[in-house]
Amino acid sequence: MATLARPAPQRIDVTPQPMPPLSDGPIAGSRYWSHDFMAREWDGIWTKAWLIGGLARQVARPGDFFTYELGRESLLVTRGEDGQVRAFYNVCPHRGKRLVMEEEGNAKRLACSYHGWRFDSEGELNFVPCPEDFGGGNPCGKVRLEEVLCEVFAGFVWVNLDPAAPPLADHLGPIGPQLALYNMEAMHRTHWVTLEGDWNWKCVQDNFNESYHLPFVHPQTRFVMEQSYKDCQFDLYAPHGHARMFMPGSRPSRSLRGHTDTVLEMMRSELTYWGLDPEEFRDDPLRTRAALQAAKRARGAEKGYDFSHFHDAQLTDHFHYTVFPNISFSLKPDGCIWLRADPHPTDPERCFFDMWYFTWFPDGVDRYYAYSMGQEVDRTVRVPHRRGVVGELSCGPGIDQDVAIWSEQQKGLRSRGYRGGHLAGQEARVRFFHDTIDRWLGA
Repeated sequence: MATLARPAPQRIDVTPQPMPPLSDGPIAGSRYWSHDFMAREWDGIWTKAWLIGGLARQVARPGDFFTYELGRESLLVTRGEDGQVRAFYNVCPHRGKRLVMEEEGNAKRLACSYHGWRFDSEGELNFVPCPEDFGGGNPCGKVRLEEVLCEVFAGFVWVNLDPAAPPLADHLGPIGPQLALYNMEAMHRTHWVTLEGDWNWKCVQDNFNESYHLPFVHPQTRFVMEQSYKDCQFDLYAPHGHARMFMPGSRPSRSLRGHTDTVLEMMRSELTYWGLDPEEFRDDPLRTRAALQAAKRARGAEKGYDFSHFHDAQLTDHFHYTVFPNISFSLKPDGCIWLRADPHPTDPERCFFDMWYFTWFPDGVDRYYAYSMGQEVDRTVRVPHRRGVVGELSCGPGIDQDVAIWSEQQKGLRSRGYRGGHLAGQEARVRFFHDTIDRWLGA
């Protein structure tokens, strides 16, 4: 295990990135339902990419462990008595049974329930029944769990099934320091939802790689953020495959006419928290963004925030990152929406979608109003992992609207009438995502 160094905080470079060359052919619907394409993705992407398996907080103490299900594989992440975080295939090397069945816990010894073989938290076999009965001698001290590459960065445990993979820092490239800036390791996970979806995993990443859908899927956002691509910045990081978007927030869209009461009501909690009277902006609600930036600069320290290394825009706007292959971060200094889409073990038309929300609590504060979730959160309450199928659980007011689209989209992608789509310029991140997939698959 390696812990990727956290760079000293410094403001990120917001210079627009040069546009890399992009393909212009159709994005075939078969990519979303073909078993052959799913198998190629498994071999070319999932077994070679750096993926987030869980949180470093889940393995804070020696003996702590958690499991991460990825396709047909199960990975076991532990913190050893030596303080090191390691990842292993969650399989007993004796006869192949899954070793650990729990999602997380703490144990000095990891015991297989089939024949009682036991391993320490460093992966070393230290007990077998009838050790004298092995022709090659007692296997203890000779057999270990099969290890997987593992690094800790930004509060997350990252894993990679490819023993020859480049370091995580190389994979993240220039977005690594940008993610580190938000100090997510100091945030608390206050929501943890996993949905089994009836759509391909790429529907999720496609969706969060564009904002073209906002006026139609998230019509309420026009009251509190900009929807026009003309006011946004989109950057593609070649050859890493990651992307980012800057979208103005804490003000209505410029195209909005009227609806002042709605705008001020939706922004009332944030304005009031930062000492601003919503009624002061009735004549021009577009002024709220600059006013909030100034108020956060002036009052941040007294409320327990250090905004010194953030641009003014980061205090109000939506800085959104998609990390290849399957992660999205929507970042603000006081919180993060984290989204992940993992492949189903056998069905290309299903996947597992995870939504985590992180809240940064000022010192001495246990309860805080999370604006993105529209509710108060409490860091003293252990967040439960809620699992279900689509329609059973909520991922929050905004993400639920996205989820409602993907099932019907998957059906359309299966249709003989779908010819591969016609992408707008502002959907370049979608095109870039699929070009990156093709590059990883050697296409």
